[in-house]
Amino acid sequence: MNPIIEFCINNIVSGSKKAKEELEKDPDLDVIEYGCTSFCGICSQNLFAVVNGEPVTADTPEDLVENVYKYIEENPLF
Repeated sequence: MNPIIEFCINNIVSGSKKAKEELEKDPDLDVIEYGCTSFCGICSQNLFAVVNGEPVTADTPEDLVENVYKYIEENPLF
């Protein structure tokens, strides 16, 4: 089972698009785009992705990719 990385379309437009595109290159991740992920408070203030149900934030797309991988490493599925 691959980690699931979810992106809000509003956050993609706000700057997380590059992070989403980078993470989509990894065949070991399932990257999904939604109209809304229901993390509006976080979405309005940071770049973020929802990783296996938990929000992961960053200030830049590059940092977001790094933080997503760090979260996955620190919180394995099994």
